[in-house]
Amino acid sequence: MTATCGAEPLQLQVNGQACSLAGVPREATLLHLLRNDLGLNGPKYGCGLGQCGACTVHVDGVAARACVIPAHGVAGRAVTTLEGLGTRGHWHPVQAAFEDAQAAQCGYCLNGMVMQAAALLARDPHASEARIRSELSGNLCRCGTHIEILDAVQRAALRMREAIRP
Repeated sequence: MTATCGAEPLQLQVNGQACSLAGVPREATLLHLLRNDLGLNGPKYGCGLGQCGACTVHVDGVAARACVIPAHGVAGRAVTTLEGLGTRGHWHPVQAAFEDAQAAQCGYCLNGMVMQAAALLARDPHASEARIRSELSGNLCRCGTHIEILDAVQRAALRMREAIRP
């Protein structure tokens, strides 16, 4: 992934791949860079204020709101989008659980819910229902699939715990 047009390039890693992008404006957000320059459409533009969660990505493994992060603020860091979390042939446990639980309706919040849940379960595969609810409380879903989303995250947590058992 390389774009060229001028000054000192912005260096970062996106979905495990080194990226060098020249000409990235100082005011560009990470979301803009991911969607418009790199063609990654997992993160969505929702509120533009970091409040709805649709744009959630992982920066160095931590869930972050890409719409409010300056692109230059992630120079030298690792960014993971929904596209880099898993593949159709090898879903991340959270992606697989969302599919199994049929936890998507319109799909607009899906990116944020999956990315937020994956970050939580990477830190704490034993997360309680209360902890999952708390972690996802900042991700908005207008379709009302909250029960299915909660079920999906609990399924993913179980899969991840089973995967680490000796």
